[in-house]
Amino acid sequence: MKKALKIFGIVLLTIIILLVIAPFVFESQLKDLVRDTMNKNLNAQVDFEDIDLSMFRSFPKATLVIEDLSILNKEPFKGDTLALGEEVTLEMSVKELFKKGDEAKRIDRLSLNNAYINIKVDSLGNANYDIAVEDTTSASGESQPFSLDLKHYEINNSTVKYDDKTTKVSLEIKNLNHEGNGDFSLDQSELDTYSEALVSLNYDGVNYLNQNLISLDAVFQMDLENMKYTFLENEAKVNQLPLTFDGYVQVNENDTEMDITFKTPSSDFKNFLAVIPEIYAKNIENVDTSGDFVVNGRIYGKTDDTYIPKMDISITSNNASFKYPDLPKSVQDINLDLKILNDTGLVEETYVDINKATFRIDQDRFSAEGHLSNLTENMLVDLALKGTVNLANISKAYPLELEQDLTGVLTADVQTSFDMNSIEKEQYQNVNSSGTASIKDFRYSSPEIPNEVKIANADMSFNQGNVRVPDLKLTTGKTDISASGSLQNLMGFLFTDQQLKGNFQVQSNTFSVNDFMVAETEEVTTTDENGIDRTSEKTTGEEAVKVPSFLDMELKFDAKTVIYDNLELKNAKGVLVIRDETARLQDISTDIFNGSIGANGMVSTKNPTPTFEMDLNLNSLDIASSFNGMELMQSLAPLASALEGKLKSTLNLKGNLNDDLTPQLTSIAGNALAEILTAEINPEKAALLSQLDGKLNFINFEDLDLSNLKTKLTFNDGMVQIAPFDFNIKDINFQVSGSHGFDMSMDYDLTLDIPAKYLGSQVGNTLGKLSGQKLENMMVALPVGITGSFQSPKLSLNMEQAVNNLTQKIAEQQKDELEDKAIDAINDILQGKRDPNKPFSKNDSTSVNSQKNDSTSTRTQKDSVSQTQQEQVKDVAKDILGGILNKSKKKTDTTKNN
Repeated sequence: MKKALKIFGIVLLTIIILLVIAPFVFESQLKDLVRDTMNKNLNAQVDFEDIDLSMFRSFPKATLVIEDLSILNKEPFKGDTLALGEEVTLEMSVKELFKKGDEAKRIDRLSLNNAYINIKVDSLGNANYDIAVEDTTSASGESQPFSLDLKHYEINNSTVKYDDKTTKVSLEIKNLNHEGNGDFSLDQSELDTYSEALVSLNYDGVNYLNQNLISLDAVFQMDLENMKYTFLENEAKVNQLPLTFDGYVQVNENDTEMDITFKTPSSDFKNFLAVIPEIYAKNIENVDTSGDFVVNGRIYGKTDDTYIPKMDISITSNNASFKYPDLPKSVQDINLDLKILNDTGLVEETYVDINKATFRIDQDRFSAEGHLSNLTENMLVDLALKGTVNLANISKAYPLELEQDLTGVLTADVQTSFDMNSIEKEQYQNVNSSGTASIKDFRYSSPEIPNEVKIANADMSFNQGNVRVPDLKLTTGKTDISASGSLQNLMGFLFTDQQLKGNFQVQSNTFSVNDFMVAETEEVTTTDENGIDRTSEKTTGEEAVKVPSFLDMELKFDAKTVIYDNLELKNAKGVLVIRDETARLQDISTDIFNGSIGANGMVSTKNPTPTFEMDLNLNSLDIASSFNGMELMQSLAPLASALEGKLKSTLNLKGNLNDDLTPQLTSIAGNALAEILTAEINPEKAALLSQLDGKLNFINFEDLDLSNLKTKLTFNDGMVQIAPFDFNIKDINFQVSGSHGFDMSMDYDLTLDIPAKYLGSQVGNTLGKLSGQKLENMMVALPVGITGSFQSPKLSLNMEQAVNNLTQKIAEQQKDELEDKAIDAINDILQGKRDPNKPFSKNDSTSVNSQKNDSTSTRTQKDSVSQTQQEQVKDVAKDILGGILNKSKKKTDTTKNN
């Protein structure tokens, strides 16, 4: 006995050792086998990260785990991802591992975790999932290396996308969990399944399901030989609406045949609340209801490239009501009679009849009826709406989680019929609408706007495609608006993605731009307790003015006061065109800074950085007020801080804007032509003028007259270039040119032409001695360089050049005098009136200009000024300018003493 136990122990130990070392023996072979087998049998590029083989995970079966499996399509979907799988697990008998590579291997269990499956069908009918290589079974009956003999399969936490261009169907299944138990080796068997997922469905651009929670617990009779699947036991839920199914689906070679009926297992009106997405229909088990809600439907027939299944679906409710226990009001007199029908199997002949839809809250009743047809082509709409709704009562009767409270009374009596093509093509002559609607005492608040919007009343009158708004009164914050006009495409705005178009005349006592500062938001995705991703918007703490993207409006406005940033504009009039996230200003006029401004231009918030272009006419603005109120004026003309008076200017500007629509100064480019109408100067208010007043003692700024001074400015990249211009302080001429930056740095050239008569009697006598007479009209040119900044200027007086200029003028004048004397003397000698040996006298002044060009000796005399005389002149010039710049300031005109 002991010997038998010993032998058994040795055998058991040997088996355990073999099970432990088997994965190491077979793993490398399996990797090559799986990779080669998949690529040979699939017309796709298949790869994976690793393979793990375990003998113990599901003993006595072997477990094969394929990690990070990827399947990429070849033509005509080359490069597209068909499938990704984080983990694929296969269970099989151990003996399957010892079969040869060309022998069939049976898989008992398959699981797919965290997968992404992307199914596409292009407009030509090509499907990216059609990747199986044609059957290569030989005449000898040899089969492919794998065969499917499943007992259990499951898909966990996966996503499936389906996009079919031929049928215009787009389906997305998220958080998919599905499992099935059956025997696929039998021709006839039962398949027990359970599925749940979030389903979104779009058909021809229309959304029918949006992440609706759908579950199905069903047992199918499988007839694999005929590919027929019949419902046996089942229960499904759409959101919380229960449904049961009967019937079958059979997949044929060229079509799919079905005959399925479904219904609600009970007629309780809670079934209606269950249709609503779960996030909005909370705690329906505690809701008091009366009346019924019944869904019955049949989908039957064949589906192929031409036909869809026929359908007959009815939804009814009679004299129903509901009340949530925590809310004060109930919804009563609910009646529904809705049918979805298709009698032919042609998709375009599906239609919806709304025979009745009514409800009442308190005394407010609302009803709708209509007919929708040709749903998938050019949908035809015929609707009638009538009734009154107190918006505040909606949240008192139904637990809506609104970001803002709604109040107001909506009244409507409207009939409309149209086709969607006419709406999309803006052929509103084909729209037949009539009736009236109004809203009163409407209030709207939201975190996205700083103030509550209040509409005292808004009346609407429908006529074909147009909606006339004869009276609209709105207030928000400091802003009040009275408007009248028309909307051209309200239907297009409501039923398609068109912008809302219209024309309005707007009056306002006060319009504050700050009331429309929108809080900047960003999308934040969170996961709730059920594992469902929820996307919401969160404010960033910043504010911006945005031109609405959904508006295409022309507004003719007249506002008594417009508040923009820290400015108040009075009597603002003009036309504002809002289109494509751009506001265009046409013939705008407004009063500001005791003058007026005219404007044409545009502001666009279409791109992440807002931009603007503007032509401005500034007329008779108060210089001091405009300097203090406009940052742009402070950058273009910093010296304006020392001026008091009036100016006018034309400006052409373009550049970028901040989020609050104030200019980004460093981005501005353009030009300006400015004219000072009247001005007085106070040098103490500007450091540069104060330094000039101290350095140039002969200047008295009280004598400065800037009236009608004109200059042209160009600006770009934060620099302002000043075109050369002149002005006078009494008879002193100033020539100015140069540039400065918006950072207040500067580089200017200033040239002063100083009259000799302003130099005083002593200086005048000195000039007279050099020239032989008083030179009342002689000018002294003094260049001044100005650098540094406006707050800390640096002045550079070019004395050397000034001395050279004065020396040259005096020397030239003395040469001219000497030339005249020489000519007079030569004429006297030739006429015998003068002794040739007698020197020139001071009084020889006879003019003989007719002989200047005939005398060679004249030219010799003209060029004979001695070097000593030149130096003498230069020294005197230095003395003169030194006296001018260093003597004390005189407040009186010294020429009056001469």
